[in-house]
Amino acid sequence: MSRLADTLSIAAVERDTGLPKDTLRVWERRYGFPQPRRDAQGERAYPLAQVEKLRLLKRLVDSGHRPGQIAALPLERLRRLASACAAAQAEPLADGEDLGALLALVRFHQAEELRRALAQHLLRLGLAGLLQRVIAPLTVLVGEAWSRGELQVYEEHLFSETVQSMLRQAIGSVPAPAGDGAPRVLLTTLPREPHGLGLLMAEAMFALTGARCISLGVQTPLADIARAAAAQRADIVALSFTGVMAARQVLDGLAELRAALPARVQLWVGGSCPALHGRRALPARVLASLAAIGPAVQAWQGGAR
Repeated sequence: MSRLADTLSIAAVERDTGLPKDTLRVWERRYGFPQPRRDAQGERAYPLAQVEKLRLLKRLVDSGHRPGQIAALPLERLRRLASACAAAQAEPLADGEDLGALLALVRFHQAEELRRALAQHLLRLGLAGLLQRVIAPLTVLVGEAWSRGELQVYEEHLFSETVQSMLRQAIGSVPAPAGDGAPRVLLTTLPREPHGLGLLMAEAMFALTGARCISLGVQTPLADIARAAAAQRADIVALSFTGVMAARQVLDGLAELRAALPARVQLWVGGSCPALHGRRALPARVLASLAAIGPAVQAWQGGAR
C-alpha cells in the first residue's frame, strides 16, 4: 500500500478542519506542525493522525487557546484540554440533569429519547431558556466530542436534524407579531457556510422578540440575498457563521453584501466564527450570543438604528 494512501490533500484538510490553507502553511512554518508529506507532484499530503490533531487545535484555538502554546503538545494532552473545555460548559441544568446525559443520548443514537428530553426542557424552561441553557451549550459539546473522535459525522448530523426538527415546530407555535412595529428579518448564510443549526436558533430568538422572520436557509448567493432583502422589504439581514469559512472569505463577503444592500437595511451577524470577534472593524453589527438578539431588536424598535 502506498505511504500516501492514508493522507489528505491541503484542500481536503481545509474542508475537514475549517482551518484555511494559509493558516496550515503558517503553522507548519512557525510552529513545526503540521508536518505534511509530499505527493508525486510535490503537493502537501497530510497523514490522518495529523488531521485529527488539527481538528483538536482548531477547537481549542476557537476556545481561546493560542496556537503557539499548544501546537507542539501531544495528541493525548490536546484531548484532555478539549475535554476540560467541554466540561467547563457542561453546567448542570436547573432540574439537576446535566448536559452530559443528553450527550450520551446522541452517542447511543437515541434520537427519539433526545427529542423527548428536549421537549421536557422546553416545557420547563421555555423556548428561550431551552436555546440558551440547553441547545447552545449542548451543540458545543457535540462539536467537541466529534473533534475528539468520540462521535462520527453521521451522529453529529443526527443530532442536528433532531434539534432542527424540534426547533421548527417550536418556531411555528410562536404567535405572529401584532402591529406594524416589528422588524422584518431576513436570515441566511453565505455560500461557503453550510451549517444551519445556528441560523435556526437565531430565527427562534428573533421570533420570540416579535420579529417577522423570513429564512432563506443556508448558502444563499450574495446577489440573491440583496434581491430577497428588497423583495421582502427586510429591515435587517441576519447571517450565521461557524468556523468553516476562512477569515478573508467572511470579511470579503460581508463587505460585498453591505455594499449591495440599501443603507437603511441593517446587517447583523453572529456565531462562533473567530473572524467576527477579532479586533478588525466589520461592516455589520455583531451579536455576541443568542441573548443579545432581544436587546438588539428592542433597540431597533426604540429607534436606536
